[in-house]
Amino acid sequence: QVQLVESGGGLVQPGGSLRLSCAASGRTFSSYVMGWFRQAPGKERAFVAGIIRSGDYTFYADSVKGRFTISRDNAQNTVYLQMNSLKPEDTAVYYCAADTLPHGSGRYRHEYDYWGQGTQVTVSS
Repeated sequence: QVQLVESGGGLVQPGGSLRLSCAASGRTFSSYVMGWFRQAPGKERAFVAGIIRSGDYTFYADSVKGRFTISRDNAQNTVYLQMNSLKPEDTAVYYCAADTLPHGSGRYRHEYDYWGQGTQVTVSS
């Protein structure tokens, strides 16, 4: 069983920055592919960013490429999402997710077997 707890959400003005954190339980965090997804009101939960086990490779949705950065600290069992140049359309509940048996692209919801409870990010003036 893996527990994921997100933190760092909040209200920020357009153009501002936030850093989300996701703390994971378990002794095998370094073997998981980790991802961030988001869900805006009335929309499907969508892929945002992913990072492989070593942290050496990251991948992003086109909508956030160049503005968001995913990273991980395997010693601290934590994955981060640094969000810069935030836009109103980034407003959503953000979820971190763990793929404990990586075998796919890491871009699809069904590949992830554990999810956090979500943290709200609101971008508004």
